[in-house]
Amino acid sequence: MVFSPTGCVLVVSVIKQLAQVHNSTVQASMERLCSYLPEKLFLKATCYLVVRTFGPDIIKLLSADMNADVVCHTLEFCHQGPGQALCHLYPLPKEAWKVTLEKARQIVKKPPTLKHLRGGADICALPFLAKICQKFKRTIRNSVPFRDVDSDNYSISPTLRGYHWRGRDCNDSDEMAYPGRRPDRWDEHRDSNCNGIWGVDPKDGLPYEKKFCEGSEPRGIVLLGDSAGAHFHIPPEWITASQMSLKSFFNLPTALTDELDWPQLSGATGFLLNATSGIKGNSIYLHLRRRNRCNHRDYQNISKNGASSQNLETFIESLSRNPLLDHPAIVIYAMIGNDVCNGRSDPVPEMTTPEQFYSKVMETLKYLNARLPNGSHVILYGLPDGTFLWDHLHSRYHPLGQLNRDVTYGQLYAFLSCLQVSPCHGWMSANETLRTLTSQRAALLSNTLKKIATNQEFTSFRLYYMDFDFQEIIKKWQKRGGQPWQLLEPVDGFHPNEVASLLLADDLWDKVQLQWPQVLGKENPFNAQIEQVFGDQGGH
Repeated sequence: MVFSPTGCVLVVSVIKQLAQVHNSTVQASMERLCSYLPEKLFLKATCYLVVRTFGPDIIKLLSADMNADVVCHTLEFCHQGPGQALCHLYPLPKEAWKVTLEKARQIVKKPPTLKHLRGGADICALPFLAKICQKFKRTIRNSVPFRDVDSDNYSISPTLRGYHWRGRDCNDSDEMAYPGRRPDRWDEHRDSNCNGIWGVDPKDGLPYEKKFCEGSEPRGIVLLGDSAGAHFHIPPEWITASQMSLKSFFNLPTALTDELDWPQLSGATGFLLNATSGIKGNSIYLHLRRRNRCNHRDYQNISKNGASSQNLETFIESLSRNPLLDHPAIVIYAMIGNDVCNGRSDPVPEMTTPEQFYSKVMETLKYLNARLPNGSHVILYGLPDGTFLWDHLHSRYHPLGQLNRDVTYGQLYAFLSCLQVSPCHGWMSANETLRTLTSQRAALLSNTLKKIATNQEFTSFRLYYMDFDFQEIIKKWQKRGGQPWQLLEPVDGFHPNEVASLLLADDLWDKVQLQWPQVLGKENPFNAQIEQVFGDQGGH
């Protein structure tokens, strides 16, 4: 990212603002930024290498009062081809752009070194990062845990698709011990399903699993989702100079090894909640666990950044459920954006048609029918009307623009769309007609899901449809005294944030409980006793 146009503009902006906030030189602000970064994953070393390579030119250009757009065009990270629009985040200089750029080039005089790293090249081109990048890419491609000794798709490590994404393995040397399975001989001698309930009650000689869980209808939660379901999140303190300190980046290595996703805080499968959101709420998984403690650790977040109905088939096989050995599952199908969202200059032709959508959703459901245990449930979650993004954010200042009041979300959206890297040009656009067209297509796809849920039946599971009603969530938030923009990720200006995810989860839980209580299973009358005997059941 550092070597992409957006990465360059972001980093140069932070360097310039750090110098402003601390009233320091550009050299000192670059060194300050590198000092904040952890040594893990060679982050600090990479920063110092970039500073040594490009620092002298950045110092000259910022000292001449050039903005980040000019700096990145001068260093050729950004490029305007013949006939292409000029992509810029900040307001254009008062002088003509060509004049300003020529002045900047005269200041630098010679082209910077490490030419192979410019113009959007992969940071993995750095030799000492090649092995780490290879590891990341393989894990992301396969969507299964990188560290998994017994190859049961569960791990004792948190990141690289480990237990942040699916329940923690309790025995990584036994492929028959994993979350979600039916207990082996009522777990008299070992915890075969990792829910922390095992052994025999000395008072009556009954296995605890049989005593507390038999007939309680245990079940797990599985999310088939995209970046919203995985909870994509870039903390604003990473790019806000006035908030930046040594503490700001302590979680950067974890975030990078989780693909900048935070599934452990997500609305579907989160288990580390209330730590950062400041509101009381539970994920679907925690609701299920509270209802029946025998469901402990039975969650899978099978989500991927960029996922859609059209590419789900490339990673759905990472779902782990044995139809004969495992408990039923509640599967939430939540491809809520990428079938209508893309970064093309004309995004409409790239949107999924209702016919394409129907075909791929049916393929997915047939796959699930062959993989899920009988008695499972599948909820098809509709697409939102994303016009709220522009309506509530376009005139507000982005974290990069708050210090000098010079970058709004509208400007960010235009910059990303110009570079054709917008996560959703259709909704993140000043073009009202385009926003309306995108919402109309989303409504058609939601209607397709509704028809499938109404007309199709499967042997392994019952099928349901639920609207993604973000307007309802906004109203609930406003009743609490909140503002709509507070429900959106501040850095990307696109994804629902943690608060919104929890509100959506609570809303989904309440509706399912009201309309289809059979989906959730019974409330276990032995929950208090389970807690009394097993405490936190080994934690998460």
